Amino acid sequence: MITNKQQTSDPWQTYYGPNLGYVHEQYDRYLSNPTSVDETFQHLFGLWGAPTSISDEDTTPKAPSDRISWDRNLLKKGVDAGKLVWNIRAYGHLEANIDPLGLRPASDTRLLQPERYHLSQEDLKAFPSSLIWHNAPEDVPTGWDAIVRLRELYTGTIAYEFSHVHEEEERVWLNRQAEAPSSGLTLEERTALLERLHQVEQFEEFLHRTFVGQKRFSIEGNDVLVPMLDEMLRQMISSGAEHILMGMAHRGRLNVLAHVLGKPYQNIFSEFHHSPNKKLIPSEGSTGINYGWTGDVKYHLGAKRLLKEGNELEAKITLANNPSHLEFVNPVVEGYARAAQEDRGQRGYPKQDVNKAATVLIHGDAAFPGEGIVAETLNFTKLSGYQNGGTIHIIVNNNLGFTTESKDSRSTHYASDLAKGYEIPIIHVNADDPEACIAAMRMASEYRNRFKKDFLIDLVGYRRYGHNETDDPDTTQPLIYQKVRNHERVSNIYAAKLSKEGRVTEEQSEQLKQGVINRMKDAYDLMKRNDVQNAAQQSIAVLVSDVAPPISTAVSLDKLQKINKELLKRPKGFTVYPKLQRILERRYTSLDEGEKVDWGLAETLAFSTILSDGKPIRISGQDAERATFAHRNLVLHDPQTGATYCPLHALPQAKASFAIHNSPLSEASVLGFEYGYNVFSPETMVIWEAQYGDFSNCAQVIMDQFISAGRSKWTQNSSLIMLLPHGYEGQGPEHSSARLERFLQLAGDDNMTVANLTSAAQYFHLLRRQASLTETEEARPLIIMSPKSLIRNPRVGSSRTEFSEGAFKRVLEQMGLGEKPESVERLLLCSGKIAVELEEALDAEEDKRPDWLHIARVEQLYPFPESELKDILGRLTNLKEIVWVQEEPQNMGAWRYIDPRIRAIAPDGVSVTYNGRPERSSTASGYQKVHIFEQQQIISLALRLQQATKQTN
Repeated sequence: MITNKQQTSDPWQTYYGPNLGYVHEQYDRYLSNPTSVDETFQHLFGLWGAPTSISDEDTTPKAPSDRISWDRNLLKKGVDAGKLVWNIRAYGHLEANIDPLGLRPASDTRLLQPERYHLSQEDLKAFPSSLIWHNAPEDVPTGWDAIVRLRELYTGTIAYEFSHVHEEEERVWLNRQAEAPSSGLTLEERTALLERLHQVEQFEEFLHRTFVGQKRFSIEGNDVLVPMLDEMLRQMISSGAEHILMGMAHRGRLNVLAHVLGKPYQNIFSEFHHSPNKKLIPSEGSTGINYGWTGDVKYHLGAKRLLKEGNELEAKITLANNPSHLEFVNPVVEGYARAAQEDRGQRGYPKQDVNKAATVLIHGDAAFPGEGIVAETLNFTKLSGYQNGGTIHIIVNNNLGFTTESKDSRSTHYASDLAKGYEIPIIHVNADDPEACIAAMRMASEYRNRFKKDFLIDLVGYRRYGHNETDDPDTTQPLIYQKVRNHERVSNIYAAKLSKEGRVTEEQSEQLKQGVINRMKDAYDLMKRNDVQNAAQQSIAVLVSDVAPPISTAVSLDKLQKINKELLKRPKGFTVYPKLQRILERRYTSLDEGEKVDWGLAETLAFSTILSDGKPIRISGQDAERATFAHRNLVLHDPQTGATYCPLHALPQAKASFAIHNSPLSEASVLGFEYGYNVFSPETMVIWEAQYGDFSNCAQVIMDQFISAGRSKWTQNSSLIMLLPHGYEGQGPEHSSARLERFLQLAGDDNMTVANLTSAAQYFHLLRRQASLTETEEARPLIIMSPKSLIRNPRVGSSRTEFSEGAFKRVLEQMGLGEKPESVERLLLCSGKIAVELEEALDAEEDKRPDWLHIARVEQLYPFPESELKDILGRLTNLKEIVWVQEEPQNMGAWRYIDPRIRAIAPDGVSVTYNGRPERSSTASGYQKVHIFEQQQIISLALRLQQATKQTN
């Protein structure tokens, strides 16, 4: 390559003067963005590193004979060899042996061939390996040897995709790990790995033979997942993790429960063998399962395990419960991890230690690119309110989704390609090479612990049976399943490999296998002898009363005034946006005699007093810091410096943390995250606020499968609060309704509280009541139809005594009405904003307090406040009609829920009627004039105003 035969350790020594300056300029651009310089420079900098410092340059003029002369053709060959090395690293995976069945069509891999660059073996042998492979091993002397070795490393049974990782330090580390000589496994580790594979396989075989025709969603074809999880646990626990949080779908779940979570074989066998607990079966004449408990199928259940060494606790392993909605458990587990990592014992933001907990999420190859919740969850990886120091992702890749093949389920080359957008390193590994799979997990674990970021392993295997064991896959994939039936099992493949290497004999392997089979037989016999009925049952949820226990939520006026004073203090030199400052200054006198506390201050006082009780709070939402309607403003911004300040973080009375985070523009993942955080940290009051309640239906799966049913299915308690802005104000179909009717449809078994409030004090007391119920059997989610325009309506403000002496009331009676109960003929029942509008309409009339009318606001819709309404009805002895008034259409809102309940308590001869919008397919009109007309009509008909008479004639 060097024509005068001189050698140099630094190729950049041939550049000096202006040329060296130009090279430095290109190198600076390369550091900022490698693609901003010519491809030739990219390869030169990749091969040779930084150019010689200009200050180090020998400025003494050199005679032409002292200069090194370069052959242009050889220089081009050197650059082309560098391109070849780059492409082997970047695209070697296209030629890798990662598909056990050989199902994937061959890729175009010409860019990995030397001939593509007009390079011969002789050309490459002319280069020292160090020229194209920095830190090449000593046994790789020439460029040809380097190409051969790199192709072996990057096109074997483990393949790497790192080129999309932009951080140079990370990419260099990843490539060095891929290219480092493998330390391999010890004989003891290999023997244990073989035994584990026998356990995984024989467990599935035993279930298949013993419980014929029962679904189990076998792991077979990706058996090595279990030893990979074993390795992950070892790596994370050795790095100090106290919690390992796991999420996965149903395939392979029973095997993971048995071998990773340590669920005894006899307990699992019992779940297959026995009928359900007879206590839970409906009695004769009953229409439902007793206790309000339904349970779930065995392959949806989670588990917990304490790993101990001697008497010392090492770590707690948690596998989250998961419905069949596959990937929706992902954000829930991420929430678990964040909760496990945070110390909430002091004021301010919680103190996070990402080393305390590690997360592994196990995905399906069809679900990973197919379910949008995956992308939403991956987006958490760098967000301050949601990141957890890195999650290890494993795609259990069967190359099938039920009966759908990859060509019909994704548009990307790999199932894992979505992760590239988040710069997550990816390894593809052949599930028939167990040692490669263990190496992949070791790299993933080390990367996560070193860089605190996500890592993905695409475990490429197959599915030995159909989607479940009762499904016949030959009807849709006949050719694939011909290969599957003829394909050797991984335990046999690995046993043969160890035998060939002289490490474990065939007899030893068979002994290991037989020992596993015998243990399963013994467990089955024990189950049959002892009739382990209890082991087959999930614990029964303890139902709560429909009336929350009496709890004092009032706070002394002195304490409220002191807290309010502290909330209005600012750090020295901190400036508040002037317009906002004027608004906040009004709060100075809000607790004075004759003044009112508005909705925003009531919320802040509730948060403050809850923190002073030692209860941590976490609130998130797309605009949570300010709130969609600008009533909260708990994170102040200095318009001059950009600095931020949260008054609750400096509150001297606070004894616990307050976390407030603006969330990404996602509902399902964020709500799932907050639910998971709350389940794992039940002592924390966790709140999710929708930007508009209308958008919460983007998270319908989380609401249906977790929030409303988690207690009934899994005895999983939650006290999560959902704030859903709701109210008809002429803003159209997507800014009017939080779909109250859907929550009331989900309500049952006292599984949640649903409220639609009309006063700041009611909100204050309900928040404090909810905080007091956390960590108790009374804990349940709280769904609040929160206000929009009402936030600033003076009628919603509350006097100071309502905070210092009051309590939450499930039903509020209209002040000034019903004072002559024997004269009342019409009772209006309503909830939320329409109640305030009825009050405003009455005050506008000459007869502001008609004796024939009474109004009661149903502040808590579920559980239904039957006793309070019965008490009101008992006083109205001459009542003729009960009218339910709502602003939602008749097929929405509370009417369909409330109608039968009102009729059940209505006195004989009293009619029950509806007043509201007619049935609609869309929630609201998009025309302001139509909205106003409809709203006025509802109010006029309810109050029998002359206007209504004229309009209806």
